[in-house]
Amino acid sequence: MNPEAQQDVSVSQGIRMMFYMMKPNETSFQTLEEVPDYVKQATPFFISLILLELVVSWILKGKPPGRLDDALTSISAGIFSRLPSLFSRSIELTTYIYIWENYRLISLPWHSPWTWYLTFLGVDFGYYWFHRMAHEVNIMWAGHQTHHSSEDYNLSTALRQSVLQIYTSWIFYSPLALFIPPSVYAVHLQFNLLYQFWIHTEVINNLGPLELIINTPSHHRVHHGTFEAENEKVVYGLTHPINTFEPFKVQFHHLVYIWTTFWATPGFFNKFSVIFKGPGWGPGKPRLGLSEEIPEVTGEEVPFSSSVSHLLRIYAVVQSVLMLAFYEETFADKAALSQVTLLLRVGFIILTLTSIGFLLDQRPKAAILETVRCLGFLMLYRFGHLKPFIPSLSFAFEIFFSICIAFWGVRSMKQLASGPWK
Repeated sequence: MNPEAQQDVSVSQGIRMMFYMMKPNETSFQTLEEVPDYVKQATPFFISLILLELVVSWILKGKPPGRLDDALTSISAGIFSRLPSLFSRSIELTTYIYIWENYRLISLPWHSPWTWYLTFLGVDFGYYWFHRMAHEVNIMWAGHQTHHSSEDYNLSTALRQSVLQIYTSWIFYSPLALFIPPSVYAVHLQFNLLYQFWIHTEVINNLGPLELIINTPSHHRVHHGTFEAENEKVVYGLTHPINTFEPFKVQFHHLVYIWTTFWATPGFFNKFSVIFKGPGWGPGKPRLGLSEEIPEVTGEEVPFSSSVSHLLRIYAVVQSVLMLAFYEETFADKAALSQVTLLLRVGFIILTLTSIGFLLDQRPKAAILETVRCLGFLMLYRFGHLKPFIPSLSFAFEIFFSICIAFWGVRSMKQLASGPWK
């Protein structure tokens, strides 16, 4: 995908691409360089639909569709998962291009509607098997569990993506490279991802006969819980909740678990099984583990929530919005940025995501980390590596972050003197 291929989508196209309803003649390109970054262009539609879901949920249910801390964590995971693409083309495309250039059997015409629809089916088929294996192979679950770790189910949950997942998903799409041009594949890879967004909501009920044909919100809700008919409220999340909003643990905790289990398990074949059998496997158990070992769902489960004050929640939202603006600007300007500036911006974004997670978790060193982060912002700003997205507010940004440094600096000294703050 090429961010410079600015074929801006209209409102009509933007809405239709979120539901995989674009036409072949609108989305067929001869070269990979011509393919727009549809996922990037979908950002305003993500935000608009999340806000619409909020309004509809308030009208229908009298409450928001989820919790603020969980939503911020989901958005953080989505940002985290996209950062590697600032530096290189994704492995899903790199491996595909390599197979296409060296091993393709035939070249189907890129402009043919038949090729477009065949790719639609091929990518969907590949996604099915990848998704199934991501639940049945432990090392793949290490990536996919990130998405399932949310204990809410709303449109922000769709953004809770894994930074690891693409390093195994490419395997399931690679056979298409034997005959499908990369430019066609790149379009459908994006549309397949965008389609997953709208099905993460509780404000859309059963869609009748469509439940038998396509992936729907009801169909996907029971996938995030138990896979039974949706006759009662679904309990979301992992069987063993991680109880944190810190992005590194959200992304990598199961990988750490595999590592420790691998070394603690005796025997070569058992170690091999730790990696490639199911997440619930253990010596002497079936490939996918024992169903009776899954914790019983009572319906009384209480989602893990942050107990921070409303003022701190507002602060976390403000800092998240500012960081999101810098993130969007970085993607928009990445071709013009030096590698040093790009690395420093990515480092600042990761530091911001981590610090917000620490604040929500009320970690003992949260105030110290936030002080360092705010100092980092001022340093990057002074040396020209970061700039306010509204130039006229430059002075206001400096004052704001200076106040933040003073506030969190005092909190840090209190922490060092008396322990964790509440």
